[in-house]
Amino acid sequence: MANDLHTPEAPATDAPATDAPDPRLPAIAERVLGLMRRQGFDAAQVSVSHRHRHEVCVAHNEPSLLRGNESFTLQLVGLLDGRRATTEGSDIGDEALAASVRGLWDGVASAPQDEANAVSSGQRARTVRGPVPDGPADLAALADAMGGLLAWRARETPTMMIEEALAGLSRLQSCTLTSGGTELACDLRWFDAEVFGLARDGGRSSSFNFAGGRCDCLADRPVVQRFGIGEMMQTLTRQVHAQPIGGRFVGSVVLTPRATASLLGWLLGQLADQALIDGSSVYRQRVGQVVASPLLTLRSRFDAPGVRPQSADAFATPPVTLLTDGRLDRLTPSLYGSRKTGLPHVSLAADGWEVAAGATALDALIAGVPRGALVDRLSMGRPAANGDFSGVIKNSAVIDGGRVGTALSETMISGNVAQMLRDVQAVSTERIDTGDWLLPWLRVDGLHFS
Repeated sequence: MANDLHTPEAPATDAPATDAPDPRLPAIAERVLGLMRRQGFDAAQVSVSHRHRHEVCVAHNEPSLLRGNESFTLQLVGLLDGRRATTEGSDIGDEALAASVRGLWDGVASAPQDEANAVSSGQRARTVRGPVPDGPADLAALADAMGGLLAWRARETPTMMIEEALAGLSRLQSCTLTSGGTELACDLRWFDAEVFGLARDGGRSSSFNFAGGRCDCLADRPVVQRFGIGEMMQTLTRQVHAQPIGGRFVGSVVLTPRATASLLGWLLGQLADQALIDGSSVYRQRVGQVVASPLLTLRSRFDAPGVRPQSADAFATPPVTLLTDGRLDRLTPSLYGSRKTGLPHVSLAADGWEVAAGATALDALIAGVPRGALVDRLSMGRPAANGDFSGVIKNSAVIDGGRVGTALSETMISGNVAQMLRDVQAVSTERIDTGDWLLPWLRVDGLHFS
């Protein structure tokens, strides 16, 4: 497992790219904002972005494609008399821009009125982050990453079929303006890699699995040592011959970082607009209280590779902590959610979270489980409003007497997600860094197996 684990490194520099920023973006945003003002909108938000990407692709264990592409995205929000309409397009020609504004005007007339609708005001930030461009060396790094992956697969996991894989380099530039004076700009560059596949042995096969993430450099170590990719591939080869867990019992799960992300995704949803507005959040009145294990601290990493440090409603996103030693520090309503509920507004990026490393080595964490499962995919659908769930565990293996055994099939667990967060008994010292998540393994007791 050691090859797949994240170890602390020096933070990536925020040195600006040597290639110049695209001057078209602020000019387009200003032009469209002017069109929206003249059209008669009470308030407006314009975001225009340009993405340039190169990638090397693999399909069915063979190199398949080297490609580069670029695209523009225009996103508009218009408010009129409390009504809100949005539109999105990819054409930045003058006629298309004017047509987008006219279409938005037609759409806003039929939108419902809601006085909580608003756009941001006075936000100003420019972020330049990521590796400095190095032309041919960048493309060579992509090819070397996939070449190394294929060689490692053939040598270490020959029964694993890579259905799809890629190594990519992206540059994202964006400019967001509002009628309230907000000006946000980003120029981000990052590398990424992804692997998706299954293992086969004779007429039997494992289920599919996936691993991938974003980083500032692919050239400094093999891609199988990043994002849990190598571990995922090795584990798939052991999951071809699976069997049910056998009987009903109450036991423990060890959640991999991927399964931990599913657990935290539910928590993040409970703290956000929909659950707060419709009254279904179990945490609505719990700020300042201990709602999770004291082993859990959850905070943002909006400076991670490829994370745009601004919210969808055009706010800059300073660092934020949601859980401190299990205590809930805040809820996270957007500007709209805040105006709707009266709760303090908290601006969040689309992704970028980490759980602080624990004090238990992964081997010791597993050794502490008398009976249960090592779970990589937690397929629990949409839990009930109170957190109750029942779901299938996938890409998982039995733990018996502190040892990981055979792969599992047709095995379900049930419990309550909020209770799982409270019942975390151990957090690993090891973590996997995928860019959008930096997470450890968690041991959770008290799950019902069947």
